[in-house]
Parts: sequence; C-alpha cells; structure tokens
Amino acid sequence: MADIRLEVPGENAVLEVLYDGTELYQQPPSMSENLTQLARKIDFATDGEEVTTEEKKEEEEEEEKQPFQQPHWPLEEVRNKVRQALTEVSVLHDLLMIVKQKPHQYMVLDPVQAEAPEPKAYIQFLSLKKSLQSAASILLTGGDRLRASQAEIGRPNRPVQDFHIELLRLRQNWRLKKVGNTIIGDLSYRSAGSMFRQTGIFEVSKADDVTGPSSLVGASGAASPLSPMANRAPQSSLRVNVPTELTGSAYIFVCIKKDEEDICSAQLTSSDFVAGETPWQQKLEKAQNVLFCKELFNQLAREAVKLTPSIPHLVVGNQITATIFPGIHLLVGLCHSDSKNSGPKGGTLQGSAAGGGGPAVAGGGTGGTTVGSTTTGGGLMGPSKYKHEHDLEHSLHQLLHRVYHNSFQHPLPHPVYASMGMSKRRRAAGLEGMDRNQLLNMMREQTLLEQIIRQVQHNFLRLRTMYVIDQLAAEFKDPLIVSHWNAFNSPTQSCVKINIVTQGYDSALRTKLVIHIFERTLKCICRDGKIMTMSFEPQELRNLILCQISQHNMAALQGLAKYTGWTVLSSEQNIGTGTIEPLGNASTVMLASPSGNKVIGVHSGPHQRVSVFVSSSPRPDFYPSTVVSEQRWEHLGSVWQEVRHDRMEGRNFLNKMELLMAALTA
Repeated sequence: MADIRLEVPGENAVLEVLYDGTELYQQPPSMSENLTQLARKIDFATDGEEVTTEEKKEEEEEEEKQPFQQPHWPLEEVRNKVRQALTEVSVLHDLLMIVKQKPHQYMVLDPVQAEAPEPKAYIQFLSLKKSLQSAASILLTGGDRLRASQAEIGRPNRPVQDFHIELLRLRQNWRLKKVGNTIIGDLSYRSAGSMFRQTGIFEVSKADDVTGPSSLVGASGAASPLSPMANRAPQSSLRVNVPTELTGSAYIFVCIKKDEEDICSAQLTSSDFVAGETPWQQKLEKAQNVLFCKELFNQLAREAVKLTPSIPHLVVGNQITATIFPGIHLLVGLCHSDSKNSGPKGGTLQGSAAGGGGPAVAGGGTGGTTVGSTTTGGGLMGPSKYKHEHDLEHSLHQLLHRVYHNSFQHPLPHPVYASMGMSKRRRAAGLEGMDRNQLLNMMREQTLLEQIIRQVQHNFLRLRTMYVIDQLAAEFKDPLIVSHWNAFNSPTQSCVKINIVTQGYDSALRTKLVIHIFERTLKCICRDGKIMTMSFEPQELRNLILCQISQHNMAALQGLAKYTGWTVLSSEQNIGTGTIEPLGNASTVMLASPSGNKVIGVHSGPHQRVSVFVSSSPRPDFYPSTVVSEQRWEHLGSVWQEVRHDRMEGRNFLNKMELLMAALTA
C-alpha cells in the first residue's frame, strides 16, 4: 500500500465568487489568532492519564455546539497549563532532593538495567585466537633470534664476529650514511670548520671471504684446544677501505737545530692508538691521524708563505724552516710512511741527529757526536739520538686544543642581535669604549705558526738558561748555586729562583735572585731590588751570575766578621784601582781585629780569584831616628802580605777566613 501525502493548500480559502468570476479569498489570521489556534491543539495530558473515547466524543460535541469565543487573554489557557506543569516539576524536584539526601530513610532508587545483548561467543573466540597466535609468533621469533645469538656468543672459538654488532659499534664512533647499496663514512674535520680539500671518505662492506684454516675446526664446529686458533681473537666481519693517500702512519716533527746539531725535538699526532682494539678502529684512527697531520702542515705552510719576517721562512716540499735566533733554526716537517713504501715521505729533516745538545745550547764549544738517522718498525724514520722535549710537545698539543676551543666556543652575544663572537670588551661604549686603533690591535691575532715559533723560542731560551746555570753550578763549588724552577709556567714564560749560599754558613748570608724567561729576553730581579733586562745571549746571564757570586763573597765575609767581633773598616763595591776587570768592577773589604793590631784586606772580582792580604802593628821594621823620634808612628800598619788561602785548611772561603781571623786574634 503506497503512502498518501497530505499537503496544505498554498492559497487561502475562497469565501465568495462574484458573477463576473472574481474570487474573494478569506484573509489569513493574524499572528495572535494563529498562535491561539496552535496552542489549543497542544495536548498537556500526562502519560498516566487515560481518556476514554466517550469523553472525547462529549468534548467534541460540546465544541461543535459552542461557538468559538475569543478568550479574555489569548494565552490564558497556555499560561494555566504551564503553571500546572511547573507545580508538578517543583514537587518532583522536592522529592528527588529528599531521596538524594537521605535515601535510606524514605526510599531506594534502583537503576534500570539495559537488556544485555545476545552473546556471540564464536566471534570472540576467533578474535582471541588470532591475537594469541600473532603474539606467540612474535615471541617465538624473538626467542629463536636470542637463542641463536647466545649460542653464537657462547662459542669459545668463534671465528667471526657478528656483522650487525660490529656495524653498531662502528656507528657509535664514526659518521656513516648509506648511498644506494654502499655504506660510506667521513673522516674529515669539516664538521669542525675545516676547509681542507683532502677527501676523507671510507667505505664499509661485509667481509665475505673469512680467512682461517679449516683444518683447525673439527666436525663439531669447535676448534681444537691445542690449535693456535683456540687463543686467537675472533676475526672482524667488516671490511673498511680507506683512500690510498691516507694509509700508513704520519706525524708532525718539530726540531730545533744549530748548524748540524739537533738541540731538541717533539712530535705531534692527533691521538695515540690503544692496543687491543678492533682492526678497523685502528685503521680508521691511523687514517684520520694522517688526514690531521696533512691538514695541519698545509695550514702551517700557507701561514709561512704569507708571513713577512726579517728572515723569510723557507717552505720546501714537506719541510718548513724558520729562523728563531741567529744561527738557530726551527724545522717543522710532515713525516708520512706509506704501508707500501719502507721510507717516509718528506724525510728531508731526518738527515742528522745530535748526541749531545749541550754545546749547541750554550752557544759555543765543541762536542756531541753526530749519529745518523735509523729506520724503525713501520717505516717511520726518526733521529736515533736526540733530546725529546716533553714540555714542548705538551705545550704544542695544548696550543692545538686551545685553537680548536676558541674557534667554536664564542661568547654569547649580548644583546642578542649582536654579531656572533663579539666579546664584552668590544661591545663597551661611552667612556670605557675603545678607539679605532685599539680595536685594530685587538683584531690582530697571531697565526698558528707564529704561536708555535714563540713557544719554540721560549723553550730554546729556557734550555739555554738551564744549561748556563748548570755549567756555573758545576764549575763553582764555593759558593754553591742552587736553582729552583717553578713548576707552574706558561708556554711562553718561565721562572727560576737562584740561591747562592756557602756551605755551613747559610745563616750568615743567602743571596737570592729571580730570573723570568720570555721568548727573546730575560728579566732578572736581584736581592737589592734592581731589575735588569738581558737579551738571549748566554754570556750576559753568565756575567750577571759571576758578579752576584763576587758580591756574595764580600757580603758574606762582612756578616762573618760581625759574628767573630771583627770590625769592618771599609767596603767598596766598585773599586777603581788594581787590575781592570773584563766585565764589571772588583770589590774590596778591610777588616780590623778586636784589638786593632791586625788588618785583613780582601780583593775579589767577577773574573779574578779572591786575594787576601794581612797587615799587622806595631811595625817590625820601625827604627827611630832623628827625623822620626815619636813612638806612636810605630803603631802604623806594616806592609801588606798576601795570604795563599788556597793552601789553607778549610772547606770553603768563609771557613778559611774564619780560621785566619781566629789565628790573628790569638
């Protein structure tokens, strides 16, 4: 049976049709009349009310009999119905509040349970079975892999390591990426800001052909305990191919030479190889060390060409020659030994080596046996006998680390829009700001080669100073020269404290002087507060110490005289009579005995030995005459007599003078 649609006519009802055919339509009701009619159609009866058919019929008949009457207010019935509904809702609300506050006193409201759906046990069983099956397959697969890996690791004589485990270790230490079906890595320092064009790409592949004698492995797959394979480390499953130009070993050799003698030397490498690592790790570290040495030497060569010193630097092949002092040269060379070649590349600086660096450091004399270079294992050639300077090597490594750190650890820009790397001092403005010249001087930074030359100059001057002090300490046993080197030094400044004392007479006098060693100068602070600046010539330092020794003898003798009761008659530091000293002036001291009848005169110079003279009174050669008749002239001092104190008993000069004063006093 088809549905029947009832539609409201689109026009108003026709009230009358005139004779000429004109139709008069009923006017539409107003909004109030329309709302009243719609409100009368609302059924306000509740669900619980039951209206019989008879009552409905009676109501309809009454409505038909009674004509339509407009109520006093159009919505009066609606208002009455809404008021009645509001009353019922209020009662229901009060009832719910009572139930909610004290439900156990009045009533209990049980929730209505919805009807349970029909269970579908078969579908649930299938889904549960499928889930368990997938989980079981995952666990079984993982267990098989773990069992296989444990069995592989547990084998005591496992010939080959796991490829994936080794690849994981390789990725932890080196940068890798996959290009197509090939795994490649990078050894270069480009991530650290390097502009060196040398390629550092290496290739990683799986080693298919594993070398190993099959006769050592039994039928069960385990090696015999008596076979050499039982104690051999498992082979690597990785094959690492590095460029041919990065194979072998390399280092930067720094040497200080005078003429044909090596004074000291040092080596620079990027890292030390640890024994017991995997072969590919050693191979990559050696290749990166070769790359580091090549890049460092390339930068030093560029700086050597750009610098314009008074004596130009010489760059020939793999060797840089720089003059640090007159006759003293610095050699910086790149030594690279290829795995295929027995000798190093750029071994020109290995031509000679010195057995003794003393004469060369001192600046004069002969000595030191020249020994040719020898070839060590691995093809690296080096001087067989030379003084390896560990301090210089350590300071150069610190210099490289400081250059790397300063290149990337820039100060934070304040404010944030300032240029990267600007220091706080450059950002200062106002009265504390710097002018253009100060900013230009601040921007002039020394190159790496200049810093190396400065450190080498200081190291050489320190060695020369040490040699001069040691030579004087070995030459002079009276007084003793004791040097104390400061352990906290900088790469370009050192300090040594020299004490000049006489054995057994430390309380009498102790002469102290401090020497500061810079790159090309020495600064000495004496006991009396005088500050003297000297050049790099060793003779100046030697003359200064000799003058200090002479002054120490005279000052110590005066201190001893006070303890023994002798009187100091005169003391002259710079005497103008007598033999002229080659450097400096001689000094004299005259001492009188407690009774005044004996006088001792001491003459000492920096380059002359100490001379002691004695005079006594009364004069033994005094003869009265008509010219000199008074006896008082008899008490004048007699002629000075020289004492050969070198033949006297005593450990040192002060001990001999003490014995002499005791003998003259008695």
